[in-house]
Amino acid sequence: MALSIIHFPHPTLRHRSRPIARVDAKLHAMAAEMLDLMYENEGVGLAANQVDLPIRMFVANASGVRGEGQEWVVINPVIDRPKGSEAGQEGCLSVPGLFAQVKRPKTVRLQGYDLKGQEINQELDGFLSRVVQHEVDHLDGVMFFDRIGNEAMRDLEHGLAEFETTFQSLRNTGSIPDDAELAKRLAHWEKTYT
Repeated sequence: MALSIIHFPHPTLRHRSRPIARVDAKLHAMAAEMLDLMYENEGVGLAANQVDLPIRMFVANASGVRGEGQEWVVINPVIDRPKGSEAGQEGCLSVPGLFAQVKRPKTVRLQGYDLKGQEINQELDGFLSRVVQHEVDHLDGVMFFDRIGNEAMRDLEHGLAEFETTFQSLRNTGSIPDDAELAKRLAHWEKTYT
């Protein structure tokens, strides 16, 4: 099954992902495919539910360039110990072309596991901290524009409405399954990996 990035308001983007209990060759392949999609779309991070998978995994590379910076595949991430606060511009591969200033903690601690089962326990700051917080939000069903004020949201309303119109027309033509079919698909992945 080839993965592709889903766009707002696809229901899986609002689905809270479940912790992964099993790592197999297919999960490794999906992580590699997510990295490919992230680079192809000039992103710096991609969460599993952005490719219609309801599992707690994200990939990231703050440089956005294959072969540069540090590549991350994180399973069952947890962030805590937030410190400081700063605003920065964010966009999202699930709403391409839309951007807003989002206020987030400046530093956080990331805990989780890599694909080999090695524990990750690291303090993050700067842009990487922002990227990781954005991706963990996705896994909780939260979009970056859920974290902005009403005035900033008004600037995005037209763009979001266009995504909604496109989604409805794709659904009407059968390109995107109905909610019942999506729920069955999500349940299959959850049964397989969680």
